[in-house]
Amino acid sequence: MAAAGPWPELEAAARERRRELALAGAAVAERVAAGGGRLPEALLALPLLQSLELSGCAALRELGPGVAAALPALHTLVLSRNALGPAGLGAGLGGPLPALRLLDLSGNGLEALPAALGGTGGGAGDAAPAFPQLRSLNLSANRLRELGPGLARAAPQLQELLLAGNRLRALPGGLLPPEGPPAPFPLLSRLDAADNEVAELGADIAALPALKSLDVANNQLRELPAALADCPRLKEANFRGNQLRDKRLEKMVNGCQTKAILEYLRAGGRAKGKAESAREDVRKKKREKQQKKDSGDGEQDEVEEASKLLVKVLHVSENPAPLVVKVSPGVKDVRAFIVCCVLKGVNLKPGNALKRFLTVQTKLHDDICEKRTVATIATHDLQLVKAPLTYDVQPPDELKIMPLGRKEIKAKDLLRQLQLEAEEQRKQKKRQNVSGLHKYLQLLDGKDNYPCLVDAEGAVISFPPITNSEKTKIRKETRDLFLEVTSDTSLQICKDVMDTLILKIAELNRSALENKEGSGSDMELDALCGPGNLNLPLVVEQVRVVDTDGNLKVLYPSKTDLATVSSLLTVIR
Repeated sequence: MAAAGPWPELEAAARERRRELALAGAAVAERVAAGGGRLPEALLALPLLQSLELSGCAALRELGPGVAAALPALHTLVLSRNALGPAGLGAGLGGPLPALRLLDLSGNGLEALPAALGGTGGGAGDAAPAFPQLRSLNLSANRLRELGPGLARAAPQLQELLLAGNRLRALPGGLLPPEGPPAPFPLLSRLDAADNEVAELGADIAALPALKSLDVANNQLRELPAALADCPRLKEANFRGNQLRDKRLEKMVNGCQTKAILEYLRAGGRAKGKAESAREDVRKKKREKQQKKDSGDGEQDEVEEASKLLVKVLHVSENPAPLVVKVSPGVKDVRAFIVCCVLKGVNLKPGNALKRFLTVQTKLHDDICEKRTVATIATHDLQLVKAPLTYDVQPPDELKIMPLGRKEIKAKDLLRQLQLEAEEQRKQKKRQNVSGLHKYLQLLDGKDNYPCLVDAEGAVISFPPITNSEKTKIRKETRDLFLEVTSDTSLQICKDVMDTLILKIAELNRSALENKEGSGSDMELDALCGPGNLNLPLVVEQVRVVDTDGNLKVLYPSKTDLATVSSLLTVIR
């Protein structure tokens, strides 16, 4: 372990008995480099740590010994976009991590892995699983050419395996043990191997009984195995970007839903003979028998999955121009917490879609935001947002904003104006309750400074919890949104509100698409695909919130976000 120089972040974490720690920024990279490219020794003094992230540090080459033993409670470990080599991971991660649920090693340029993480070396035999609780493993954007069977033994509860952007040539390849568990990866529901060199998709892919999502886009496949139709739970599959011999099938994978593709494979395609058709009949009978054995579980899953909405997360590492929000120290005493993200692909043009969008926001303010007392939502037209942004505080007589539907005004004058309007409302309606912005005025009582979100031109685009700016107002033509949620209560409340907001927007978007008449021009493709339209996902771009030194404060959506709406939303990460 490295011990070069002080680590104030680790000292604070030990003093405050933190469960979560994120290390980022130039200062961290310099200290790691000075310590020989290893993690600092002070990490070993944080046994309560449950979540650790150190990403984007080109100086980090190895973890060093003792990490697994020193951090037994670790359930989330994110080490993406570093320079870890195979030796740097140790024999697994230096030992078993019994509580680990999420491991992200993406973007490290790894060419080989320890056997327990899917490497081709000798496995652990009958030893106890090294990662018995591991649910998600991200090995994307490395240089892996092949995988071994050790992962099936080390992580029997794995549900998500991300392998995109490697150099794999076969799938599942050596991932499935030739001998061992009768049903390896019994819970693996998502397998992503896009952008590899896969030339062979083996029929043993059907040995993954829980597989629901398969992505092998942009590989070197020439054929798709008929056994894909034997995957009992497969609902989403992406085969685009492969030069398939069957041109009719190639056309389908570029425009049809997964169900239509699987039906085509199940029928043997147009080039299969009677022998293959007979084999397909045998497979069909086996599937029907298995479905009856499952007592309707498969049918229920299909109904649930069909009703789910799709959202794809674009990670900061995949975004050529990620948006960043810098937080000034002054907000800590005023309105400390902010979570942001970008949402692309929204359709507000049909009918009253925009009005419904605004109504949803109002209802969320009244319900989950408890009339803005625990959190406030602001939505902006991304095209009108001038980045980078700063979350800051300003005195009431200096803060200027152009509120929605009003002219530019100082914050203190705006509040005075709203107070007068509120009094007039009470007099006219002869009641104590007021509506609109007027009922939120008391939330700023006693504040010497007001919170605000400022763009690159120095203009205030948001003044929580009161209003956001006419400058970034959303219109019917708006396609891409910048979303923010602020709170003076907790960061988790911001995240929960943002989760719900994204779900509601996705529901509105689906409704808008369902009510919009299509104008398909390819009649053959329509016939192949059937009447259903593509369930195109909204794209959620991660936004980093950093302090004035560039140290990461929050990244949304992270691996654990959107969990509160997972029963209604399928998140493609």
